[in-house]
This record gives sequence, structure tokens and C-alpha cells, in this order.
Amino acid sequence: MLGSEMAAATAAATGLTSDQVAERVAAGEVNASGGQGGRSLTQILRANVLTRFNAILGSLLVVVIFVGPFQDGLFGVVLAVNTVIGVAQELRAKRTLDRLAVLTAPTAHGVRNGSSVELAAADVVLDDVLELRSGDQIVVDGVVLSSDGLEVDESLLTGEAVPVVKGHDDEVRSGSFVVSGFGRIRAVRVGNDAFAQKLQGEARRFSLVRSELQRGTNQILRIVTLIMIPAGVLLVTSQVLRSGQPLDDALRASVAGVGAMVPEGLVLLTTLAFALGAIRLARRRVLVQELAAIEGLARVDVLCIDKTGTLTEPGMKVAMIETLGDTAAEEALGAIVGSDPSPNATIEALGALPVPAGWLPEARVPFSSARKWSAVQFAGRGTWVFGAPDVVAADRRLPVSLSARIDTFAARGDRVLLVARSLDPLDGETLPGNLEPAGLVVLEERIRPEARATIGYLLSQGVEIKVLSGDDPRTVASVAERVGIPGSADPVDARDLPEDPMGLARVIEASSIFGRVQPHQKKAVVSALQGSGHVVAMTGDGVNDVPALKQADLSLAMGSGSQATRAVGRIVLLDSSFAAVPGILGEGRRVIANIERVANLFVTKTVYAAILAVVVGISAIPFPFYPRHLTIVSTLTIGVPGFFLALASGSPRAHPVFVRRVLSFTVPAGVVAGAVTLCAYLVARGPAHATTAQARTAATLALVAIGLAVLILVARPLNAARVVLVGCMAGGAALVWVVPLSRRTFSLDYPPAVALWATAAIVLVAIPALWILVRTGSHLEKWFRAPTSEMSGPQ
Repeated sequence: MLGSEMAAATAAATGLTSDQVAERVAAGEVNASGGQGGRSLTQILRANVLTRFNAILGSLLVVVIFVGPFQDGLFGVVLAVNTVIGVAQELRAKRTLDRLAVLTAPTAHGVRNGSSVELAAADVVLDDVLELRSGDQIVVDGVVLSSDGLEVDESLLTGEAVPVVKGHDDEVRSGSFVVSGFGRIRAVRVGNDAFAQKLQGEARRFSLVRSELQRGTNQILRIVTLIMIPAGVLLVTSQVLRSGQPLDDALRASVAGVGAMVPEGLVLLTTLAFALGAIRLARRRVLVQELAAIEGLARVDVLCIDKTGTLTEPGMKVAMIETLGDTAAEEALGAIVGSDPSPNATIEALGALPVPAGWLPEARVPFSSARKWSAVQFAGRGTWVFGAPDVVAADRRLPVSLSARIDTFAARGDRVLLVARSLDPLDGETLPGNLEPAGLVVLEERIRPEARATIGYLLSQGVEIKVLSGDDPRTVASVAERVGIPGSADPVDARDLPEDPMGLARVIEASSIFGRVQPHQKKAVVSALQGSGHVVAMTGDGVNDVPALKQADLSLAMGSGSQATRAVGRIVLLDSSFAAVPGILGEGRRVIANIERVANLFVTKTVYAAILAVVVGISAIPFPFYPRHLTIVSTLTIGVPGFFLALASGSPRAHPVFVRRVLSFTVPAGVVAGAVTLCAYLVARGPAHATTAQARTAATLALVAIGLAVLILVARPLNAARVVLVGCMAGGAALVWVVPLSRRTFSLDYPPAVALWATAAIVLVAIPALWILVRTGSHLEKWFRAPTSEMSGPQ
């Protein structure tokens, strides 16, 4: 046993040699998986090309190729261009995000050739010796070689947030992270054999997972599919068997009717809006690790933040060290600093203190957010404890003058720590008895210059702010007051929070400032807010924030924070700037508003196409269009404007029930468009005695006109750019009509004058009806809207 321990100690000290590393690299025993963080080129092509609607339109294109003419297959060109654009933009977003992901990728502190080196996670090899420090994410599965108070949080693997103490020969697994202490491990499983690669793959995946818009879009597509199948069968049957048309004409009409029901660009433009949103945020040094997160903050109504690192700048400055009658206190502080192998921000702030000679540590308890103290037992010099005054001195009354000084410092926003001495030895993680106050340390934190403006903006947008900090409630309240957060007059000590969820929810709703919050309480607060119907975002930079970040609907990690927070954050603020939050909010709102506009255009087309298919199928009249006619309508009133609207600026407030809102617009708009088309077509065929080609031209004119009216409604609020967009589409329609070559290409034939006047009259009557019905649908949707809906909270 003694021999194995000595061998382990030798391995822990020297690590692998360069030759041993090279052997393992040659054998493929490295911590790299075959996959990448985002979708591969093959996956991107498959996702954009092999879709159900591409399959439907591709099949229809094959029919047109056989029956001709080529003009009726122009929708295939549009389909191919849309797909190419989708693939190109997703590849562009992938390259951008992958470049930024390198900046937040976990690293490891390895021991090779007897020296400590920093390694990329993918460069770690089997049997490497790694040093573990507070805040590190463990990137391989390993066995502990040495431990100095090493505590590991395995909540990402087990769901349990209680830190686990790790000693010699204990196993640690990748995906967990170090809460406190220091240790060395030997890598026993790397690459695809370890948990880390799976965790990293999930964190970096290019996806729309758990996206409200994605769920809504999929629901719309399911509804469309259910409508398309019976309507398409009815239309094809009537055109081929009952309309009396030549087979070629009947097949082309069937292709037009079925193809018109396909919202072919909806998924493409949804993905495009997310991808470009991610690129825009990347330019602001914001890494989106999951694309659905872009919409997340736009739906958030509560933002939970820590004080340190969010409202204040990283790092602290020692304002004062005061001894309380014990001249050894300052020496003890220097010894505590010198004996800490994994210093936190507080210890780093004291790093300038000289390390005294003759202070030999015998035992230590590292700092943790749950304990809020650390301690070192020195040979012949007793045990020295360093931590929050109200925790270190919890079992004894401090002198009145000392308490008053602590209160003064805390009230002005300083962090106050007490140094205490005991002659009793350390006994596990229990505070030693007979502690005597020996000194005070006062640390100053600087308020971020952008914090007040950012808080003011969020409050003006209806986002509540909850500050959850481990510091003294008075210190937290002082900082909160300086940045303008309401409720700073009544801070809450989290040690008094009720444990039952309902009682906790009542306190959380009534208060905004919380101090002495432990990590598990942060998670409980987020859960309580979610249980009350709120959509919750959480910012954080330390390991104590990880459980809450994982629980929140949207997690924002600071780039300067620990590896653990960056691993679980859906969005990483690379510059650690709280000022980036309003930009994320605006981008999320832009994405939501633009996708809703695009959905309104495409689903309106599906509704009127389904109505036309059913009416034509029942009446067995020739379908009002050939595919080439609908190519004009789709391109000028849906496809091209939809592309620009998916990228439009503006950030209106996000609202719930995406599907219901889309249907409240598209059903009345589609009914009006279908009715206008049928009326113009039937009037031209009947009273106006137009030919079938002339009647189809009248129907095309009517549908283009009403489509432009729908476009105007969708593009609201109108600005100069959108007016130009609508004007260009109307001009394009006029050119198609005026230019003889385009009229011949698209088989447009001037209807009789009476048919033109009738079509104009029908459109003029329909436009105000369209406005009234759409407004009525919108009001009804708001009236029927439930307090909790597809979004998990009120807006």
C-alpha cells in the first residue's frame, strides 16, 4: 500500500514525458471526439435539402418537367435558390460561432515533464496528470492522485448540487467542476469514452432546441400538412377526372394548387433569422451557444443577477486591513494567501501581502460559497479562520464598536471579512471553537460604468431585476441602490428564507435584493419564479452560479468567469460586459417579430390555396392558375419581401401564443384572398365571357393586389425601407404585366374591360374588409389569451 501511494505521488509530481505523450497521440488516446461543436456540412445539407416540403415540391417539379412548359417549373428555381441561401447562411453562422467557441472552450492545467502547462481540452491524453483548481471544469474521467480539500460539484451529471469531497483514489468524471480546494488526477478515460465530449457537443450544438418559435413553426407545419393531404387529393381528383380539361392542363393545374399550399420558405427563413441574429451578436462579442437563446431574453420578464462580476467589475481592491489587538493577524493573512494552491478572487486581492517564514500549514479547509469561510491550521500558531463576520462569529457577540464598524463598511457597499484565531485544531469542515476576532479586511468593488444605464433600460422594458448575492445584504443593497434597482431599502437575508416553495415564492415576489444566498438557494429562487409563471434569465460568473444558470430559462455567462459557468451558459458575454444585455434583448425581439411576419405571409398563402383547392375540387371547374402564375404571386408578395422582412430592424415587445397570433392573422387574410381570387375568376369566366386564359389572368391580378395589401399589413409599422420594399414589389408586378415578353412567358392575356373593372372593384371592396377582419382576429386573440400560454410566463 505504501509503495502504491509513493508511486502515485511520483506520478502526480512529474506527469507524462514528451515521449509518452507522443505515444498516446499516435495511438489515438487523446481527448478529442470525431464530431465538432456544430452541425457538419453533411448535416447542414441534409437539414436544408431533405425536407418534407422540398420532397413535395420536387415531386411536383418532376410532373411539370414531363408535361411542360418550362415556365411552370420556375418554382423549382426559386426553391433551389432558397435552399442555397439557407445552406450558405448556416455555414457562415457556423464558422462565426466556431471561431468564438474557441475562446470559451475549457482548458486543463496539466503536468508534463515535471512542469505545469496549460492544455486545450482536446490535447489531453490518456494517463495525463491534471491539476484541478476552484472553478475548473473537469474535461476527462480520472482518478484522484492527491487532494487538498478538493470538492467537486457533479450536478450536471447527477442533478445533485451538494459538493462531493474527493480524496485519494476517488473517481472524478468529466462534466463536473471544482467547487473548492485543489487536487491532481490521472486521466483514465478520454475522448468519446468520457462524459465531457457528449456534454461539449450538447453545449455547442447549432440548434433550435426548446425554442418557442421552433415549436410554433412545427405546429403550423403539422396543421398545414393535415390540410394539404385531403385538399390536394380532392383537387387532383377533380382536375384530372372531372374538369374536362386536357390531361396536361389538368396536371399543371393540380401542381399549381398543391404547390401553393406548401409554405416552402417558412423553415428556411426561420433558420436564417436565427443564424443572422447569432452573427450580429457575435460582432458584439456575444457567443450564442444555442440559437434558441436569441429569442429567450426577448421573452424574459425576470432577470436574476449576482452582484460581483455583473454589477461590479471583476476583481477587488484591498481598501483596509485592520488588526484587532492581535499583531499576528496580518502575518496570518499573508500565510493564508501563500498556502492556498487555488486562490479565489478574494485571495488574489490579498496577493500583495508578503508570505511570512515559519508558518507551516498542517491542515486547511478551502473556501466555498456554501460555507462562506476558509481556515488554515499552522504548526504551533493555532487555527486561523477567514470569512464573513456574521458567519465566522455566529456563535458569539462581537464588541459593539466592532459591529458598528462592520455595519458602516457594509452599508457603503464594501465587502468586509473577519480574521479570527483559535487554539483548537481543525476538525473536518466544522468551525473551530473559541474563535477570537483578530483583524478586519475591507475590500472595495467598483461599479461597472454601464450598469446603471443597463438596469434602467431593462426596467423600462418591463424586466424585473432580482439580485442574488452571497455578500452581506447591506452591501448588496448599497450597490443595488447605486445602480437604480428598486427595493434596496429592504434587503433580505437569505438565511431567513422559507424552504417551502409557496412561502419562498411569496418572499421572492415581494423583494428584489437578497444577500447571504447559498448556491442551492439561487436555484430554488429561479425555480420559485418559474413556478409563479415567470420566464427567468440568470447571469453568473462563478461556480456557485452554475446550478441556477442550469435551471434558468436563459443563462448568460460572463466570459471572464469560471469554465463551469461558460460550459452551461446558453449565451456567453465574451467581454464580460453587462452592457451587452440590451443588445441581446433587441436581437431576440427582432428575431421573434420577423419570424412572425414571415409566418403570416407564408401561412396566408396556405390558407387561400387550401380554400381554392376545396372550392375548385367540389365544383370541378378548372383551377384558376398555372404554376407560373403562382410563381409571380409567391415571388412578389411572399418570397422576396419575406426574405427582407426576416432581416428587418426594429424590436417590438415579444408576446405569447405564437401559433394563435399567426392563425388570427392568416385565417381571415387567407379567406379574403381566396374569396377575392374566386370572385374575380368566376366573374371573368361568367358575365365577362372571358377565355380560361383571360380569367386566370384576372385571378392573378386580383391575388397579386390582395397579396400586396396583406404585405402592407404584415410589414407594419411602415418605415421608409418597408415602403420602398412594397413599392418595388408593386413595380415588379407592373413590369410583368406591361412587358410583352413577360406576359408571353407567364401566359398572361388581357381580360375584357368589364372583367378588369370588376376585378378592380372586387379588390377595392376587399381591402377594407381585409383590414377589418384582421383587426377583429387580433382583438379576439388577445381577448381569449390565457394568462399562461405557450410561453411559460406573462409578457
